Amino acid sequence: MSNIVIGVGGGIAAYKACSIIRHFTESGHHVRVIPTESALEFVGRATFEALSGNPVQTGVFADVPQVPHVRLGQEADLVLVAPATADLMARAAAGRADDLLTATLLTARCPVVFAPAMHTEMWEHPATVANVQTLRDHGATVLTPASGRLTGADTGAGRLPDPQEIALLGELMLERPDALPRDLEGVRVLVSAGGTREPLDPVRFLGNRSSGKQGYALARAAAQRGARVTLVAGTTADLADPAGVDVIRITTADQLAAEIATRATETDVLIMAAAVADFKPLSVADSKIKKNGDRPAPIELDTNPDILRAAVTARAAGDITAETVIVGFAAETGDEHGGVLDHGREKLARKGCDLLVVNAVGDGKAFGMDDNTGWILADGGQETALPLGSKTLMATRILDSVSGILKR
Repeated sequence: MSNIVIGVGGGIAAYKACSIIRHFTESGHHVRVIPTESALEFVGRATFEALSGNPVQTGVFADVPQVPHVRLGQEADLVLVAPATADLMARAAAGRADDLLTATLLTARCPVVFAPAMHTEMWEHPATVANVQTLRDHGATVLTPASGRLTGADTGAGRLPDPQEIALLGELMLERPDALPRDLEGVRVLVSAGGTREPLDPVRFLGNRSSGKQGYALARAAAQRGARVTLVAGTTADLADPAGVDVIRITTADQLAAEIATRATETDVLIMAAAVADFKPLSVADSKIKKNGDRPAPIELDTNPDILRAAVTARAAGDITAETVIVGFAAETGDEHGGVLDHGREKLARKGCDLLVVNAVGDGKAFGMDDNTGWILADGGQETALPLGSKTLMATRILDSVSGILKR
């Protein structure tokens, strides 16, 4: 069990902090909520106390014998501020300690994460830009906000990321405090995720069990490490769009192939995490296929395009920049011809990508799960084992390898 402090700034998005608090308390962590006085104008003290199971204070003179303005920060394993308003970040960047939350931020020596929420003009103002950089220079993680509906009729950058995304990134920082360096600043990253569906008729399709969680985790982590990310998403488990990521929706392997072929010409890193169906029906019925006797008619299959191999070939031909880093995925099961890692090595040699992430699948592994394990195989023969951990943690390990190639 970890000690987690959740700070809540005084913005309309303060109500979303309730979902974050519940996530951590239900995960077994000890949670203290420290709102600003302004935050209590949006969500009452009793709500935060009921969700956290702990008293809620805002000032440095409450419970003086326990010295909470020092002790809470010293004992914390994670401080997560959501929403982080422009005013709160300005006070934190200046080193102010005029309430319990800013004093706690000064005494914390654990990972500190700010999840900004404000109007676009405030997020883009030079003062806020400077404050964000100051906080990052001081070792804090300031998340990239989402884009979307803001207060009133306004839309744009500055929306609080989805609460579940914030919680996942908070869990990541508990697993690995150095998981989100800004080492991909400005790098163009193209990620595919989820499964494809190949229609049989207007009702039925051929598909697979992919949830898209690993691809989404890669897109999310890359964006928070400073990359300009485009995510081409197939069928997913009702996942929220990652903050700071442009999302393109597709259904079939042919649609995915077309998007990758078009967009890969203007990318620095291509990560093919989608579970692409190997086959598709040779023909698609215009109307629902009816039962006809005891046995259904056989379905003739055609082979889908090898999108990963096509990208490697395009790079060799000069259609994609030679410096583009290409990462493939292999979901494997062992058989009489070899184990999972054997098949992964063979696939890396056949595909010719820079990195291949190999996962064992089946029997509750990989597909649909929140955790993952496997190996990263490099074209130079290096093999890195990925111990069991969250898919967000695995995403950061993969991005470490990508970053290493980019720095050569």
